[in-house]
Amino acid sequence: MQQWLEERLLKLNLTETMEKPDGFSRLSYSAEEWAARAKFIELAEELGLAVREDAAGNAIARWNPPSVTEEAPAIAFGSHVDTVTNGGGYDGVAGVLCALATVYQLQEDGFVPAKPLEVICFASEESARFGVSTIGSKAMSGLLDKDTLADVKDQDGVTIKEAVEERGLVYDDTPSAARSEAELEEFIELHIEQGTRVEQAGADVGAVTAIACPIRLQVDGQGKAGHTGTTPMDRRKDALVMAAELITFVYERAQALNERGGMPIVATASTVSCEPNVMNVIPDRVQLGIDIRSVSDALKEELAADIRAKSAEIMARFRVTLEIATLVNNPSVQLDPSIHEALVGAAGAAGLTNYTLESGAGHDVMNMAHRWPAGLLFIPCRDGLSHHPDEHASLADLENGVKVLTAYVKNKAGD
Repeated sequence: MQQWLEERLLKLNLTETMEKPDGFSRLSYSAEEWAARAKFIELAEELGLAVREDAAGNAIARWNPPSVTEEAPAIAFGSHVDTVTNGGGYDGVAGVLCALATVYQLQEDGFVPAKPLEVICFASEESARFGVSTIGSKAMSGLLDKDTLADVKDQDGVTIKEAVEERGLVYDDTPSAARSEAELEEFIELHIEQGTRVEQAGADVGAVTAIACPIRLQVDGQGKAGHTGTTPMDRRKDALVMAAELITFVYERAQALNERGGMPIVATASTVSCEPNVMNVIPDRVQLGIDIRSVSDALKEELAADIRAKSAEIMARFRVTLEIATLVNNPSVQLDPSIHEALVGAAGAAGLTNYTLESGAGHDVMNMAHRWPAGLLFIPCRDGLSHHPDEHASLADLENGVKVLTAYVKNKAGD
């Protein structure tokens, strides 16, 4: 199995080696993504799967056993093959690869499922090109707002609509990619963890209970520019000093909430711009972006309220003005408990250990969970490193993922 996985891992990444100093760059709806997607179709067809493309560019490979009607709902698996710029070759690819390998293993075992199985290669999961993530799975789940997204541009001025149509699709048809609830019984995504919790627990895999979607705040601070050499310290309205205090507060308050116990929360002041950004001028305008994540929506709201309260205190003390806008406030996604339990059971049946956790990163499964029962399985990635050329999942861990999915299908789709 490991040789099978290694050969097809290289094929899906369109490479002869995973040692790539500059990583992989297969951005959303690019020719590079479409080349990897074509390789997925080729590998699926080698397994005898029937492949179709939907209006959003998702590739759907189906194993429909002779005894099962073509209208029967499928158990679906999948992920994506696009990457961030200079990313790794396992984020997304591992899920597609292990799903195909599960079909291969079932066929090798002579197992014929009593239900159809699908492997889905979603289009455009990463936000690296357009700042918009999971376009393909949004379309399949009926969540895509095509009119809002049509004119969103990448750094070269290419719109999402133009990029989609460069791939031979018709952008206005993308809503027709939405599937009915009757088409799928459930959806499972396998993914590298992109963190270290499974690895640190010494577990083989991690069955996920929920996905922590963010609250994102934009903080605009307005002070007053002045000469750095002549403006007295007690007369200054320094917007950057204000920002520094708020950045520290975000970090320390999130730590304090974790020390209180209960659900974990993370918060990051992750973007900053400063004007006029000149050595001899007091900063008069600073903009911060703050990302808050937890599977507890109440905890996210609590921290956002704490940030607003701290901002009021800072305004009075530093004689600056602050405005806070909420850019994103997405409720976290709870995954199906029965699927989680079945994944844990499948790990045990495969002789593997499981560590139950929640996901701090978004994945295609969070959209699929809006319409169908859904689950997420993590395999470890070395040192938790992802979105980086050194991203790595061992062949043994990939094989463990296949073992769990194979046991899962035999339990769920056996006669």
